[in-house]
Amino acid sequence: MSPLDPFLVRCRIAYLSMEIALDPQLHTYSGGLGVLAGDTVRSSADLGLPMVFVTLASRQGYLKQELGPDGIQIDHADPWDIEAHTTALDATVAVRLEGRAVWVRPWLYVQKSTSGGAVPTILLDTDLAANDPQDRHITDRLYGGDGTDYL
Repeated sequence: MSPLDPFLVRCRIAYLSMEIALDPQLHTYSGGLGVLAGDTVRSSADLGLPMVFVTLASRQGYLKQELGPDGIQIDHADPWDIEAHTTALDATVAVRLEGRAVWVRPWLYVQKSTSGGAVPTILLDTDLAANDPQDRHITDRLYGGDGTDYL
């Protein structure tokens, strides 16, 4: 039995967002959009709504900022441990990018409510051995792709 099975019979609404503030230890958000999405997750669990949320794994987070001695902002990765906070689902799907297959694995995070409700969030991850090294990092950083390398 999959940990997703309890939700399959009732999920009718999918909410997709680049970022979702699920928990402060899951660095999958950077600000307002993520906080709004996270509030929607928690409210949906409280109300028992038939929803599933989908976002990117963002294993390296958004970024951690500090000021250098010269007052210039320095950006660092803000990694988190996906295995410690989510459950790997036994599924993968391939999407074609630039003529090659890129495999995506889903991870499950379940938001539980004090009222007894729960809603699933699926985090999509391309950090799989089956992928080319360049493709393993597609879902690594929230809002990456500007050529800055935090790894």
